[in-house]
Amino acid sequence: MSLVSSLLQQAKDSGLRRTKALEALFTCLTTCDRPMTLNEFTTCNHLASQCDKATVFRLLQKLCDKGMVRRLGLHERAAYFTLILPDQHRDYLICTECGSIEPINAPCPVHKLQEEIRKETGFTNLYHELEFFGHCPKCSKS
Repeated sequence: MSLVSSLLQQAKDSGLRRTKALEALFTCLTTCDRPMTLNEFTTCNHLASQCDKATVFRLLQKLCDKGMVRRLGLHERAAYFTLILPDQHRDYLICTECGSIEPINAPCPVHKLQEEIRKETGFTNLYHELEFFGHCPKCSKS
């Protein structure tokens, strides 16, 4: 089963209807290697012919509510969206100047602590989000 098919089944299991727009959104999310803004989604070839910006936003909100998509970013800047996949965890660097977001390509130091907390508290489906804020190299030069 492809990743998109698996995501569509997960969405269906959580109460969402399978639509061409949802399928196109998942295709877009799985082919991009970084978080994307709403504007980037609406110009994606997979989505442009399937739905409008409002539909994409509603779908992203529903997927966030279902725990399938993570919203990143600064409140006063554009939000970025990325998939939440089992056994795949990404932490991010966020520039407070321009709002750019980059994944951190290093082991996450919080996984061990998360496992200890899970064992001590009995919480299930425990997860964490780690974001570092600062100025990117481009903004630091300005």
